[in-house]
Amino acid sequence: MDYKNTLNLPKTDFPMKADLPKREPEILRKWEGLYKKVQELRKNAELFVLHDGPPYANGHIHIGHALNKILKDVIVKYKLLRGYRVDYVPGWDCHGLPIEQQVEKELKSKKLRKEDMSKVEFRRLCRDYAQRFVQVQREEFIRLGVLGDWDNPYLTMDPKYQAQEVRELGRIFEKGLVVRSKKPVYWCIYDKTAEAEAEVEYHEKESPSIYVKFPLKDLEKTYLLIWTTTPWTLPANLGVMVGEEFEYVFFKSGDETYILAKALLEEIKKKIKLEGEVVKQVLGKELVGLEYYTPYGGRVGKVYPSEFVELSTGTGIVHMAPGHGREDYIVGLRYGLEPYAPVDDEGRFTEEVEEFLRGLRVFEANPLIVEDLRSRGLLLHQETYRHSYPHCWRCKNPVIFRATPQWFISMKGLREIALKEIDKVKWIPSSGYNRIRSMVENRPDWCISRQRYWGVPITVFYCKNCGHVVAEKEIFERIAKIIEESPEGADIWFELSEKELLPEGYTCPNCGSKEFRKEEDILDVWFDSGSSHASVLRSRGIEKADLYLEGSDQHRGWFQASLLESCASYGQAPYKGVLTHGFTVDEQGRKMSKSLGNVVSPQEVIKDYGADILRLWVVSEDYSEDLRLSKGIIQRLAEDYKKIRNTLRFLLGNLYDFEPSNAVPYQDLHHLDRWMLSYLQGVIEQSLEHYENYAFHRVFHLIKNFCTVELSSFYLDVLKDRLYIYAPNSWERKSAQTVLFELAKALTIIISPFLSFTAEEVWEHLRRIDNSLPESVFLSLFPTPKEKLKDEKLLRDYQLILSLRDEIMSAVELCRKEKEVNHPYEAQVFLWGNHEVMKVLEEYKEDLKYIFTVSRVSFGEGGKHKIPSENFPGLWVGAGKAEGKKCPRCWMYYTEEEFEGEVCRRCSAVLVEIGV
Repeated sequence: MDYKNTLNLPKTDFPMKADLPKREPEILRKWEGLYKKVQELRKNAELFVLHDGPPYANGHIHIGHALNKILKDVIVKYKLLRGYRVDYVPGWDCHGLPIEQQVEKELKSKKLRKEDMSKVEFRRLCRDYAQRFVQVQREEFIRLGVLGDWDNPYLTMDPKYQAQEVRELGRIFEKGLVVRSKKPVYWCIYDKTAEAEAEVEYHEKESPSIYVKFPLKDLEKTYLLIWTTTPWTLPANLGVMVGEEFEYVFFKSGDETYILAKALLEEIKKKIKLEGEVVKQVLGKELVGLEYYTPYGGRVGKVYPSEFVELSTGTGIVHMAPGHGREDYIVGLRYGLEPYAPVDDEGRFTEEVEEFLRGLRVFEANPLIVEDLRSRGLLLHQETYRHSYPHCWRCKNPVIFRATPQWFISMKGLREIALKEIDKVKWIPSSGYNRIRSMVENRPDWCISRQRYWGVPITVFYCKNCGHVVAEKEIFERIAKIIEESPEGADIWFELSEKELLPEGYTCPNCGSKEFRKEEDILDVWFDSGSSHASVLRSRGIEKADLYLEGSDQHRGWFQASLLESCASYGQAPYKGVLTHGFTVDEQGRKMSKSLGNVVSPQEVIKDYGADILRLWVVSEDYSEDLRLSKGIIQRLAEDYKKIRNTLRFLLGNLYDFEPSNAVPYQDLHHLDRWMLSYLQGVIEQSLEHYENYAFHRVFHLIKNFCTVELSSFYLDVLKDRLYIYAPNSWERKSAQTVLFELAKALTIIISPFLSFTAEEVWEHLRRIDNSLPESVFLSLFPTPKEKLKDEKLLRDYQLILSLRDEIMSAVELCRKEKEVNHPYEAQVFLWGNHEVMKVLEEYKEDLKYIFTVSRVSFGEGGKHKIPSENFPGLWVGAGKAEGKKCPRCWMYYTEEEFEGEVCRRCSAVLVEIGV
């Protein structure tokens, strides 16, 4: 007889092979409309708002996008499972220079030029481009399994969004925080526009380092010695700065005398090989007011006191160009020096400078200026200096400081409000607090104007007669309504004339003129995204988001822009919490780049492995640091995934004939099953704690270890005997199945925020067992630990049993090595010694052989191989070959008198019960 046919072996159509790339799109079709169903189900629940930081609508998504969106999705789904009404509206940043540049490239390929078309025509092309990639990215994000209101995303180019942005600008104008000023700002000479702090990144750059002599007006052969790494700024020199309390020396070398800081003299003597002697020593304040001849422009400059002079490098005397330096501008403003920047939008010198420089770009001019200074005897020393220098984040070229008329949001007063609000926000990780606080403490005024086409216009007017700026609340509201009602939104600003935009008969409140000129500059894109809280949340009655979540670079970007805009408009932060993640690097910790060939695209991972493996990667590491990714890492994660999947498959495979109505009450369960239910409550409790703390990697490792150790290596392994051997309707089997069903439900829900597709697939199978379950796992609720299911004594006892089981397996392994047994069922075990341990084991004596997966456990000394316990002093474990013969049905060994016919008594009774 083939006894295999009498066993209750697992049956399931839940496949061992996941085949996720094929199966996930089917599940996505099932999820269509799920967000709306969840909203309806939770309509009266407490609200949780995760406000989406808008990715840029420019190209396919990369692995950083996937990391960000999956992290958000894990939180959204967890909060849904906790019973919240979760508000997650995906968004896109649609304006800005990168889109302009891409459109210009497309025009160039068609032999067309931006300059040959109107602003409105060019903006339409930009909108079409952005819309195209919004659709591309939307599909790619949905493919990741991200749940959200994809039917109603927010776009910064949407007319309603733009209108609200104009209203926000009006609110800030009304509060007197917006000012127009000519002050130096970061300027990209290649993109021809001003840039904000957040649009600048620092890279190493080689610059000419020169020591230049500025001749004093009234002292022959006496020079102020300055040092600069930007020779091109010398034509804009208007003064020099000294530290009032620093010591300066007059150092005579040959027939020339140089004035410089005493603290830097020895270093400079060594570098320049300068010989001579100090003939005079003064404090910086004694130099203030001295006059000198500027190297260019034929001007007379003065020495000014300044708090910005340092003695770490240079000469202690700082060349001052208020049109090209922030500190220079501040000091110049103090002493009535107008910013002077004889450089145009492309970084070319204008007609104001010496002839040999006109038309040259600033960086091209550096060597010519150095040679000119040398020829005139004003260059004391030249070398190359490697330093960190600001670069444009878009085109990656060096930027300059350039004074041009720009619109700014003043930090005066706003800084204090923002700093107070920062203190109220929960920053995750906590290091984010110091990071953003120091940035806000030190940031200059926010330059919000850009000299480009594609963006939201700065909707103010200038009186042609007196220059008065028209920025009244009513005018902003009027323009906002015009934009809101126009199909193409803010394009209308560039399409209509000033008379059409302003109220009929409007006159300048300052001089009565009716002639106006509208502003042509657009708003900084950080103002676009920074006002998203107003356009997306406040417009729907939501005052603050519970959470903003982006990469750690957004402390200087979106987090800060949102904070400043909200504080300026409403006096408070737009968020209660801010969570930041690191960036993706390869297995060696290197930044991903095409040149290194280490880029891993989300599309590639999904095609080969499926989105769930990518989602598993996101939660496998601590996201607060950089996350490593490579094909090798993905393959290892695929193995981890298989362990979890196979555990779930085992649970389903042994529930094919289970009816929830036949579940065994907790108090009547087998003690092993009661232990597992007790242990499960701890797993649920820890999962909740980790999810609440956004420690997703801890959830993953908890579940992976639970599946591998407590379940696969112990509980499920031990359970096979009861599940397979006993009669289908036996108490032993029903007790096990009762717990397997609870395990399957709990595990499926716990993993669903990150292994979303797999969880939904398992849920479909669970619904066949219990059709009262919701149609989707995301319409269910996260399990909560039940105190009544916790049995502390049982947990303690099994902790002891599990520790002992490891030692018993070691003893059986000795038998295997000696070739006395091939399978643990061929072994018997002896236990003696430690009275306290033996007392605990006595309670479970009848089941110990199943728990230890051997054929017999005897209390008392015995066994060929005897080892002392390492965990329990005084306890001994013995192991040897089991007596008797093997039952062909259950494979355990019994003595002759324990058989009935061909099989053991237990199997014989089961065969009678099932009618075989």
